Amino acid sequence: MHPKAMQIHPLDNVAVAIEPLSLGEELAIGSMNILVQEDIGAGHKVALRSIKQGEAVVKYGHAIGRATAEIAVGTWVHGHNLATNLSGEESYEYRPTHSTHFSNVAFAQRFKEKTFLGYRRKNGKVGTRNEIWIINTVGCVNGLAEQIAKRASDKYRGAIDGAFSFSHPYGCSQLGDDLENTQKVLAGLMRNPNAGGVLVVGLGCENNQLRSLLQAAQGIDESRLRFFNSQEVDDEIERGLELVDELVEAMRGDQRELCSLADLVLGMKCGGSDGFSGITANPLVGRISDILASNGGAAILTEVPEMFGAERLLMNRCDSPETFEKLVKMINDFKRYFIAHGQPVYENPSPGNKGGGITTLEEKSLGAIQKGGSAIVTQILNYGEPVTKPGLALLNAPGNDAVSSTAEVASGATLILFTTGRGTPLGFPAPTIKISSNNDIAKKKPNWIDFNAGALLNGESMDALTEQLLNFILDVASGKKKTNNEKNGYREIAIWKDGVTL
Repeated sequence: MHPKAMQIHPLDNVAVAIEPLSLGEELAIGSMNILVQEDIGAGHKVALRSIKQGEAVVKYGHAIGRATAEIAVGTWVHGHNLATNLSGEESYEYRPTHSTHFSNVAFAQRFKEKTFLGYRRKNGKVGTRNEIWIINTVGCVNGLAEQIAKRASDKYRGAIDGAFSFSHPYGCSQLGDDLENTQKVLAGLMRNPNAGGVLVVGLGCENNQLRSLLQAAQGIDESRLRFFNSQEVDDEIERGLELVDELVEAMRGDQRELCSLADLVLGMKCGGSDGFSGITANPLVGRISDILASNGGAAILTEVPEMFGAERLLMNRCDSPETFEKLVKMINDFKRYFIAHGQPVYENPSPGNKGGGITTLEEKSLGAIQKGGSAIVTQILNYGEPVTKPGLALLNAPGNDAVSSTAEVASGATLILFTTGRGTPLGFPAPTIKISSNNDIAKKKPNWIDFNAGALLNGESMDALTEQLLNFILDVASGKKKTNNEKNGYREIAIWKDGVTL
């Protein structure tokens, strides 16, 4: 029988309720016997001892904030008696912990012979799909891009893995950095190896001119690229389909070939997190990060605001002082971004997170960064910048699910591992594997959830579940299985906007 509450780290003065706790119930946690003083929801925190006002509340072995009132043993710990310690910018010192290599390396090396079947591109990058991606320069042509994609998918069903367009509202009246961000992300999507062919559809009069977007996408295989401005042709749909015909002909000889873990680039993302996310799904995905990093692959971790309060753990895993300094700059620049807009840096977690048991940003961050495992940080990526090294890459993007996941695909992720406790149907250009943190959402939403990490709460071992998830990932990467977002046709992008619109 599994325990009804879990103390995650020996230093913790709170435990997490695995299932709802009732007033008067007795809990046995280690050598402690705790009498529950009030009803407490699953995923929420219960005090393991008395905590004085102003004292640190500890979870994951680290402070997640301070008590704002006296907290009695056995009582509920949440927003009514716990507050963040975060404020503005901080100073940091590099204290590397990577010299002894990351903690799961022996386990990770067990999988070094694992392979998948992928599409190797001319530049050596490997895709998990062979699709045509239709990228539009401006929101004005969203509709016609969708028409081209639909007709092309119907025409070439079975010959390619599909044709897809990605609507967005930008590119017309943008200026400066805002326009540059749009171009960076669209260019990154054009370079993603899941796109065996790329059709760029412009209008002609937009600020995001076709020519400048093509310049931003330097390095793309020109034999797999076609483009036109709609204002310059008589029938834009027919012209688009003619160019798709050319791309399909160029893709005709593409075949899957045996690839190693070193050829995988995975995006690690969480959304709709709950009190179990940092116990089950995120640590499980962290194991996958370690396996990739140990075997020459790359994992991308983003959501910079959800590093606040846990950033030192990542900083001390940087592979060099230079990487450390870049990470410090990314963290503090993002805090300045909040401050410049008159927003507190700690305005997180979301209402859904709080409903699931997460109280402070420190708590959310300490759970969220576990998706990066214990791997060494080898790269700090600007928004839209491609990943170029094996190991763990930290990418500059906000916590918003759609914006950050799109950014990971633009940086080269060919699969997304998306953990969730509350559930979401959202999907992205790359296959998106939804991993539930609890059993309830997996049972309730089998059309959303691809893999249930909640099995850990029932006594399934972390090692066994890691191998199951890795095998599932490799099956998806090989095209043997489709994710729910692919089956449902849920593929969206979102671009980070922070500038003036004319």
